[in-house]
Amino acid sequence: MNGAVGPARTVFVLTGAGISAESGLGTFRDAGGAWTRLDPMKVATPEAFAADPVLVHDFYNGRRRDALAAKPNAAHVALARLETGLAEQGGRLFLCTQNVDDLHERAGSRRVVHMHGELLKARCTACGTAFAWQDDLGLETPCPHCGRRGEMRPDVVWFGEMPMHLDTIDEALAEADLFVAVGTSGAVYPAAGYVAQARAFGIPTLALNLEAADNAGMFEATRLGPASRTVPAWVEEILGGRA
Repeated sequence: MNGAVGPARTVFVLTGAGISAESGLGTFRDAGGAWTRLDPMKVATPEAFAADPVLVHDFYNGRRRDALAAKPNAAHVALARLETGLAEQGGRLFLCTQNVDDLHERAGSRRVVHMHGELLKARCTACGTAFAWQDDLGLETPCPHCGRRGEMRPDVVWFGEMPMHLDTIDEALAEADLFVAVGTSGAVYPAAGYVAQARAFGIPTLALNLEAADNAGMFEATRLGPASRTVPAWVEEILGGRA
């Protein structure tokens, strides 16, 4: 379904793997995605890390290198422009991403809430300190804070762990005038439930996806196509007051 969405001053945007796919970073649940080739229970859980930390480190070291090599695409750049444009108009963008890459930041977005953590950060399980991190991690990597070895892990949310910043996200959604999901599968909770939460608040909802998500029926309006095309077009509408 296509449709116009009323004027918005406070916009909540949720992004998923689909927005980074055009930058060369693979998705997870689509055909050919990471979880069709790998069992996530073996590389993306606390239990997997305890059982085979070398395998888990190898997996995330590869993902980290891929993220560093990728470049933001037109969709990332458009959302950075939306943040600036809304602020100039007295509005606000709340950008919440399920992605652990830093492409939003490199495109120019200043405020990004990473609900599933950040691949370019590492955390020590011994002392709990997190650090900016671009190098490989391994069993011999010492914690820069406490010096312990074998305790460093990617600062990402694994299956079975609680997503980050949930209170902040809930507060921002309650204050929004428009909820937009970009490149999301609609299969991962709690993020997949935010559209229902927005509808309960009476907030207009819009999906910008390559194809219909699992929760597509919850959205009032949907625009299908590559994020690099649909997102810039929608941003121009918002900033021009045509949506």
